[in-house]
Amino acid sequence: MSTRGATLHAPAETVRADNPEPSSARLPLVVHVLALGTFLMGTTEFVVAGLLPEIAGDLRVGVARTGLLITVFAVGMIVGAPLMAMLTLRLPKRLTLMLALGVFAAGHVVVALGSSFSLLLAARFLTAIATGAFWAVANVAAAHAAGPAARSRALGVVGAGAMLANVVGVPLGAFAGQLMGWRGPFWALAAASAAAIALIARTVPDDGPDRYTGSIRSELTALRSGRLWLVLAACATTTGGVLAAYSYIAPLLTDRTGLAAGLVPLVLVGFGVGALAGSIIGGRLGDRRPHTVTVVAAAGAALLLMAIVLLAGSAPVTVVLIGLLGFFGLGANPVLMALAVRYAGRAPTLASALTVSAFNLGTAAGSWTAGLTLDSGLGSTGPAVVGTAVAALTLIPTLTLALRRHRRTGAASRSAASVHADQA
Repeated sequence: MSTRGATLHAPAETVRADNPEPSSARLPLVVHVLALGTFLMGTTEFVVAGLLPEIAGDLRVGVARTGLLITVFAVGMIVGAPLMAMLTLRLPKRLTLMLALGVFAAGHVVVALGSSFSLLLAARFLTAIATGAFWAVANVAAAHAAGPAARSRALGVVGAGAMLANVVGVPLGAFAGQLMGWRGPFWALAAASAAAIALIARTVPDDGPDRYTGSIRSELTALRSGRLWLVLAACATTTGGVLAAYSYIAPLLTDRTGLAAGLVPLVLVGFGVGALAGSIIGGRLGDRRPHTVTVVAAAGAALLLMAIVLLAGSAPVTVVLIGLLGFFGLGANPVLMALAVRYAGRAPTLASALTVSAFNLGTAAGSWTAGLTLDSGLGSTGPAVVGTAVAALTLIPTLTLALRRHRRTGAASRSAASVHADQA
């Protein structure tokens, strides 16, 4: 099927096997264009983590309270992704992506100009709603453009845009914030997102408003899938655990590990490199072994977070552990998104939106809980303690899905053997 004629909200292709052979063909250009969009989205979501001290000092609020800028963004994506996916169901998807980028740019201008912490919270919430709308539609567009055999790989590339933000966007934002003030990165993001609107207009296929023939009711049928809910639970806990620690990584590195504030951006680069590699490699492996990838990633993230708690006093060890945390902690995300789209059947749009909501529900709950521990006896290691417990919970849904898959495979094999014996 031609990329130009692909329908972003078309029913998901039927997958005959849980482990389809991945395609080695080159991914469509639109997948990489959408990855550029998620790069901007990922940068704005995570850049605050590297600017917390500067923002807190300028606005005269505590670091823990300033962390609400991360939490409220996550809440906005929780609400925005499914809500905007439903409200824009019959709009041309190219138009939806362009409008989302326009609101995204406007929100950053408000943050760059604002002096009230409440105004910044409101602007971040608005920006997050636009981000949720963009991400949900971008995931579906990429999945359908690539086809079922390369779905995880395509979503890995789109997700890699956000991971690349940790390698390039977030560290550059942190450096820029230290050199020219924390408002500079938000001006840059506003300008870049405005320019991205033109790129989206030229490259994303126009599906037209009448190509989707379903309804909100038909989309909601996805909620009947028990496997979908297990995937969503895994999305929430894996991201919640990692982001609980990452949101407050700067205080941990400066107060507990003893690194200079100027070195924090370099550690963020290490986390971003790990996350980028994990997203790409996880996406490739996930087309063949999705359940193996999700279980190993969950176990690895929990163990790494525990190690960070125990070994935070050693700077070299902590830096390495944070890089590995990016690899394992976020590497399974494209696989989880692909599984959600598959299990949702004929409602891929809502499934994609719900994964965005689940990821950010975990981020909101994790970062909020982690912020409370900063004033406890745990101090700067508190967020990593919270992250360890939350990440470990990911093993429950991922192991359940793997066992269900194993039982179905075994039952199918026994049925095939019985038929063969009867024919013999």
